[in-house]
Amino acid sequence: MISVNNLYKRIGDVQALNGLSFTAKDGQITGLLGPNGAGKTTCLRTVFGLLRPDSGTVEVEDINIVHHPTVAKQQLGLFPDPFGLYERLTPREYISFFAELSGLTRQQAKAATEKVIFDLKLDDIADRRCKGFSQGQRMKTALAQAIVHRPRNIILDEPTRGLDVMSTRVLRGMLKDLRDQGHCVLFSSHVMQEVSALCDQVIVMAAGKVVAVGSPAQLCAQTGHDTLEEAFIQLIGTDEGIAA
Repeated sequence: MISVNNLYKRIGDVQALNGLSFTAKDGQITGLLGPNGAGKTTCLRTVFGLLRPDSGTVEVEDINIVHHPTVAKQQLGLFPDPFGLYERLTPREYISFFAELSGLTRQQAKAATEKVIFDLKLDDIADRRCKGFSQGQRMKTALAQAIVHRPRNIILDEPTRGLDVMSTRVLRGMLKDLRDQGHCVLFSSHVMQEVSALCDQVIVMAAGKVVAVGSPAQLCAQTGHDTLEEAFIQLIGTDEGIAA
């Protein structure tokens, strides 16, 4: 579980987070939905400890990310940009390297790498260099790196950006599997179809704060609209920055 409590963060002249509070629960996919500049990426970077909040707290499995960053990060898996893989490494080498960075011993990392390769059906490409991989192959390798140390919580920032239709479908299936296994999945997006298809809970953000919380169906019922996009526009009070 991830708890964000009264979070403030200023970046230059911009108040990126302005009293942000929400909880992402185990066994659920929680989506941060908002227009460009709403603070979604700043929030996720703060949750992962890449940014330090000006005030407020982030707790991962009741561990304060500022006070105990190493222990808290071991409970997190960060899904990186699939296009940023180390292309000279094979998936096996890449995954094992990050397993050790996440605190596993070399022997543990080897065993964990073998398991995630089996679970994600990466056997056929596990010992090929990543250079020249398709979008789907890159995406699977990136996800394997994020979950190899079996974190309880998975963080993704606009995970389907740049993916083709089939790769997006595969990723959605994997995230649903992680949810069904009891993981907490937290991701950001401004794509309505993606949020509607995946999320159990939606955190609607604008100007660094929460403006609404609920399932896609609940947000539609709350606003009296048939689609999440229409509900979203009403909730944030503008159609600026919306992506379909």
